[in-house]
Amino acid sequence: MTSTSIFTALAPYGWDDAWADEFAPYDAEGLLAGRVVRVDRGQCDVVTADGLLRADTAFVTPHDPLRVVCTGDWVAVEPGGNPRYVRTYLPRRTAFVRSTSSKRSEGQILAANVDHAIVAVSLAVELDLGRIERFLALAWESGAQPVVVLTKADLVPDAVTLAHLVQDVETTAPGVPVLTVSAHDGDGLDVLVAVVSGGTSVLLGQSGAGKSTLANALVGEDVMDVRAARDVDGKGRHTTTTRNLLALPGGGVLIDTPGLRGVGLFDAESGVGQVFSEIAELAERCRFHDCAHEAEPGCAVLAAVASGELGERRLESYRKLIRENQRIVAKTDARVRAELRKDWKRRGAEGKAAMEAKRGRVR
Repeated sequence: MTSTSIFTALAPYGWDDAWADEFAPYDAEGLLAGRVVRVDRGQCDVVTADGLLRADTAFVTPHDPLRVVCTGDWVAVEPGGNPRYVRTYLPRRTAFVRSTSSKRSEGQILAANVDHAIVAVSLAVELDLGRIERFLALAWESGAQPVVVLTKADLVPDAVTLAHLVQDVETTAPGVPVLTVSAHDGDGLDVLVAVVSGGTSVLLGQSGAGKSTLANALVGEDVMDVRAARDVDGKGRHTTTTRNLLALPGGGVLIDTPGLRGVGLFDAESGVGQVFSEIAELAERCRFHDCAHEAEPGCAVLAAVASGELGERRLESYRKLIRENQRIVAKTDARVRAELRKDWKRRGAEGKAAMEAKRGRVR
């Protein structure tokens, strides 16, 4: 098969000249280029110029869980054999990773080579701004451009109320487009279609956020099962149980994911910094360069809270995500772990000295 025919077959799935150059050494070996559209129990479905193939991933299953084959990977597949094997995957441009719930605090890769991370948030229930910030931190850390999509907008018929909700999310998500969409009546879909047509997008959110309905609307047919969410909390059963990659009729690629109950951070310091960029800007004016924004004199962040420039909820959310990220990194990086111990000892000594000084004044 010629390179032109391969390009024609794989272009709808994101194949470009740069991927062709990366794959050239494997092409010389007679391997097939393809993109992983689904992974399930050690096997994956791969779309190639020869069609959709089923391949075993055992050949590329290292001890590091971040290096397993995942949906969105571009892979080199053996041209024949039973079973057929994935030989390797091409270097990832981006990777969306969260922390697992295991005590070992390992990372779990959810999707690879993503350009846009679409965070679906249902307007059928009260907004959880802290959860949105958490999703955005992971999205920024992945290297993708986050987009917040407020789904089920038809359930908020009052325009003023809807505008306030959008403003709340925009304040929570600086530098991130916030779209309102109703898959039920089609409002806002044209804007979202324009966004996702330019590359690969991963669809994220809790169960009941309307991801599968949104995926069906973007694809133009019912490719994903949809079930009603509970009225009490807006949560639904997992209608999507694996990550699926779908080529969109208007261009672009969509990766739908199961509803995520937990979205633990995994070494996402820069992502947290981008979510709370206004705090980072304020911190530059703090008296001490290592200010923790707790009780230090000359803290510009605390001054902004006192003046009303910065919301207290926003600062508390920032502190929570920073602490969580530090714990995760400390479990996986000995150097950072040692630095944290040193910092904890310093803070403990300072606290002890302050208590002793206070006792001395009381006497």
